[in-house]
Amino acid sequence: MSLSRLLSAIAIATLPAAASAEMELSFYGGAQSAPHTNVTVSGDSVLPDLEFTAGWDGRSLAMPPYYGVRATWWRTDTWGWGFDINHAKVYADDETLAETGYDHLEFSDGLNILTVNAYRRWPGRWDDFTPYVGAGLGIAVPHFELIDEGTKTWGYQYTGPAIALMAGTSYDINDTWSVFAEYKFTFSMNTAKLDTGGTFETNIPTNALNIGVAYKF
Repeated sequence: MSLSRLLSAIAIATLPAAASAEMELSFYGGAQSAPHTNVTVSGDSVLPDLEFTAGWDGRSLAMPPYYGVRATWWRTDTWGWGFDINHAKVYADDETLAETGYDHLEFSDGLNILTVNAYRRWPGRWDDFTPYVGAGLGIAVPHFELIDEGTKTWGYQYTGPAIALMAGTSYDINDTWSVFAEYKFTFSMNTAKLDTGGTFETNIPTNALNIGVAYKF
């Protein structure tokens, strides 16, 4: 078979899948929180080795706010995959700052979770509402901020792997626009490098109730 005939056969074979595919771009915000986590600080030339339990505030509406952006490729009516960028946030509470003596401790710009997700949806299950679930694997790239003892760690860095889970329902306004509400869970393993040579380690789960809007094309 000639190359041109082979390419034509591939194009014909993939045409139905391409024609049935649906792209969706989603934007969401909401209320996000995080439970207490265990923290280990070690090997630093300025900060002492320390183990403590950190309490975290979400402050979802404080600037910069909690938000997310999602691109989904629905390969069929029920299955899809895509990318999600979740700008979550955690701030050490007053009790944690008092216990550690730190002047400033935050993942506030933010605790950024980037994942590749798979989705399953059930169109028409609840009349005009479409329930869905999703799960993904990815990385955490937070803006880590710690200030104390004359040292300052302040910037974006890769800190470890992350997962995301979500479940919700969407409602079609028309053929192009829809709105959705969901619960979203993330878990990230964070080993941040301190500017004075040590490491800051903690695993952070987050819980969020999201509302958003999606554009389909």
